[in-house]
Amino acid sequence: MTVQQNLIAGVCLAIGIASVGFSLKAGIDHYVDRDRVVTVKGLAERTVQADYAIWPVTFRVTGNDVAALYQTAQRQADEIHAFLKEQGIPDSDISLSAPTVTDQLSDYYGNNPPPERYRLEMSVSVATADVQSVLNAMSKQAELIQNGILFQQNYRTQFYFNGLNSIKPAMIEEATKNARAAAQKFAEDSESTLGQIRRASQGQFTISDRDSNTPYYKRVRIVTTIEYYLKD
Repeated sequence: MTVQQNLIAGVCLAIGIASVGFSLKAGIDHYVDRDRVVTVKGLAERTVQADYAIWPVTFRVTGNDVAALYQTAQRQADEIHAFLKEQGIPDSDISLSAPTVTDQLSDYYGNNPPPERYRLEMSVSVATADVQSVLNAMSKQAELIQNGILFQQNYRTQFYFNGLNSIKPAMIEEATKNARAAAQKFAEDSESTLGQIRRASQGQFTISDRDSNTPYYKRVRIVTTIEYYLKD
């Protein structure tokens, strides 16, 4: 092998060794950088008004004659129905349940039996997207009570929010920005530079009552979890 050939071979070998060393260093740096991450959470919240309500207007009547009891209940159901329509709730959102009759003496044990043997319960239910009309009607319930209608208070009005899809993109964007801001502050405090996202988890949306007194206002909440690379 000539001197020139030996020189070429040596240069090639040196280049190969340098390339291996460079690749090894890059791999080590990448491995080190890969382990330098920060995990942050971003929160977004909205307070929205419910857009659907289910209101069971449940009442009871008592008496000793079942036939007369049913007539009284039907009359009161018609009165409630008319009241709801006056508040702007259409017929299509109102339904009447079948009556339930209880013989109060059948399972009674004691010395003071109830003054009236039968109790009949019935519900005029409202299921509507017109939440405001329901709230208006609920505030005027006293008008029906003054007419002798006895409401059962153990049936709670339920309010729902079904418009999540309309606010979901903006809330995810807000939560992501809040997470990045937290990560940026961490990077500055640690004298590092914030890198790209390593891993992200959107999290689940939760919808709950804003408080127990105003269940027709809902709190929508999302928490995102994001990992960022850190660099020197």
